[in-house]
Amino acid sequence: MATINGIIEEVLANEGGYVNDQRDAGGETNFGITIATARANGFTGPMKDLTRDFARGVYNRQYVVAPGFDKIAAISPSIGAELVDTGVNMGPKVAAQFLQRALNGLNNQGKDYADLLVDGSAGQKTRDALTAFLKKRGAEGERRLLLLLNALQGERYLSLCEGRSANEAFLFGWLARIAA
Repeated sequence: MATINGIIEEVLANEGGYVNDQRDAGGETNFGITIATARANGFTGPMKDLTRDFARGVYNRQYVVAPGFDKIAAISPSIGAELVDTGVNMGPKVAAQFLQRALNGLNNQGKDYADLLVDGSAGQKTRDALTAFLKKRGAEGERRLLLLLNALQGERYLSLCEGRSANEAFLFGWLARIAA
C-alpha cells in the first residue's frame, strides 16, 4: 500500500540514522529503532549496521499493522500517519489512547457517536467513531483532530521533561515532529 510505505518513509526521515546519545534513556538507536527493539526483532549485529530495510520491516510490523494503524490510514491517511509517528516515538498504545481521548472530546457529549473506552486499542469501535466524526465534520474536522492529537503529543513531551530533566535536551527536537 503506497500510503503505508509513504508513512514509513516519513518516519524514517524524521528519525534519521545512527545515534548514541548518553542522555537518551533508549540507548543506541538507528533509524529510530532502539537497541532493545532491534534485539527483540532478531537483530544481533552492531547498531551502526542496522539497515534501513530492517527498520522499515520493524515499523511496518510493530507500529503500523500490529496496532491497526493501517486500518486507520485507510479511513484517513493523515490521521494514520500521525498515529504511526506518535506510536514510534511514544508507543502505539499511547498514540491510540490520544485518538480515543480526542474522539471522546469531539463527540458532542455522545450525540454524534458513543464514547470510547480509552484502552489504547485502535479497534473497530475506534475506527467507527473516527468514520462517524469525519462524516459529520469533514476536512475541517480532520484538521482540528490532527491539531488536538498534536496538542496531546506536545503535552506528553513536556511531561516527559518534567519527569526526567535529561529529556529537556530532546524537547526542542521532539517538537519539530508536531510543528506543521
